Amino acid sequence: MKVVSAREREPAIDGATFVISSFRVGGMESRARDERLTLDHGFAGQETTGPVGLAMALRTIPEAIDLARLVERRAPRAWIVNFTNPAGLITQSITTHTGARVVGICDTPAELFFRISLALEKRLEQLEFDYIGLNHLGWVRSVRESGSDITGSLLKDDARIQALYPTKLFESALIRALGLVPTEYLFFYYEAATALKNQRSAGATRGEELLRLNEGLLSEMSKDVAAGRLSCALETYRRYLNRRNASYMKLEGSAESALSIPEPDWNPFEGATGYHRIAVEAMRALTSPTPIRMVLNVRNQDTLSQLAREDVIEAPCAVDQDGPRPLPTAPLPEVVAGLLLAVKNYERLAIRAAVEKSAALAALALFINPIVGNWSAARELISALRESDPCYLGYLGN
Repeated sequence: MKVVSAREREPAIDGATFVISSFRVGGMESRARDERLTLDHGFAGQETTGPVGLAMALRTIPEAIDLARLVERRAPRAWIVNFTNPAGLITQSITTHTGARVVGICDTPAELFFRISLALEKRLEQLEFDYIGLNHLGWVRSVRESGSDITGSLLKDDARIQALYPTKLFESALIRALGLVPTEYLFFYYEAATALKNQRSAGATRGEELLRLNEGLLSEMSKDVAAGRLSCALETYRRYLNRRNASYMKLEGSAESALSIPEPDWNPFEGATGYHRIAVEAMRALTSPTPIRMVLNVRNQDTLSQLAREDVIEAPCAVDQDGPRPLPTAPLPEVVAGLLLAVKNYERLAIRAAVEKSAALAALALFINPIVGNWSAARELISALRESDPCYLGYLGN
């Protein structure tokens, strides 16, 4: 493999088969600032949900569309593999406003599948999962082994249910009542008051803690590299990833700080999940003559009857060299359909707000977002976010 670098995007894109897109407009500092501002206004959340998710989307959508149009011109047959968050919303903005070929990826479903396999004491490859939703808003509807539905053995066991998450997020009774296994980000919708209380109790947000972790990482790695200790630098990075993964959702779920929990000596997902593995799997599948099943963010087509064909969903797909095809599934259960439709409406409005450069549409999007649902709060938050970041959010007119 030959590795080259380029200072401009055009020569990097020319002739590409895949364009891996992963960027953060405004850096981690913007995330930390957004989360602090949102917390001060009485709402919890992370970079892909609620007001923080909207702020990240409004910064990112113009850049993502611009990049996709460049790929469309310079490498029209290339697939964009989108890591950039909010992954589903950004993927939808690309499919709506460009002709570029794109799939969105996320490791959240894969991590939940892996935890389910551990809880059931089954090998991951033995199981098949019926999963449906939007990015960071998805549910496992059933688990099958050799064609037999074994979901009941999971839902009836409290210990198995609680083993599915990095910390206690949902009551077992809630999951049994739903008859569905939610991904961890549903915590911000189902337990918004608890998430807010724990963030306030911890005295920090996830973004603020990651900013401190990142500063320590870069400082230590720079010393290793300067001294020629490349293996030490790699080990430093591995320890950082382990701490970051081990602390995930613990601040919101139980007010535990990533800076104070014991440093783990292993990553429970090593070898099973992770963005890097999902990306490689997606690229392998998109060049395969034989369909490979995997969860991606793609156009709905005829998968969910409650949504438009062009809406991007997160669903199991048959993926080969002809592209991804979401697999048929039953309509959304009523207990989650309303929430999913509300979030999809929010996503559509968020994209319109960015494309039309409209603060009024941004406020409307936040108003209909289930985490906010308050017009005065939505307007105040949009105003505060614009004032806090005139460089990247100042483009929004009235």
